Amino acid sequence: MDTLSKTILKEVVGEEVTPKAPKTPRRSPMDHWSPAVLLERAAYLRKMAAAGNGSAGETLQQYPQHATVLSFRNRDGEAEIHEKFADIFYVLDGATTLVTGGKIVGARITAPGETRGDTIEDGTRQELKVGDVAHVPAGLPHQMLVSGEKPLTCFIIKIQEVQ
Repeated sequence: MDTLSKTILKEVVGEEVTPKAPKTPRRSPMDHWSPAVLLERAAYLRKMAAAGNGSAGETLQQYPQHATVLSFRNRDGEAEIHEKFADIFYVLDGATTLVTGGKIVGARITAPGETRGDTIEDGTRQELKVGDVAHVPAGLPHQMLVSGEKPLTCFIIKIQEVQ
């Protein structure tokens, strides 16, 4: 505060006052999404997927070593490998077959540390339904297969495992 402002304030109040800095709202150090809120957001993703290629997702929050993502799909996903990131999948709605391991057919690098492909050959299949959680470590090929009758809504935590 400059000298003129202090002088005026002293004349008005009758004594010397140092105003306090305005409080800035603090962001909560934690994030919370209820299943109802996530499914409501997924309804929008469902519309985007219908207008696009059958899949839509949104990053909910980006953190220094991980991210949270909401994903909707009514078609099979591509086979993929994340060199540095693990995926933790939590099924909110629908069902999927998670294929892990094996070899990616038609593999291509899509970004540094990211490989995609058509399908997985000789992988292990695991059925996932509402409430199931699956952890796919960094470097493990994986693919989500979706039945046309049961589209998938999934909360994903992407965790950096390798520096």
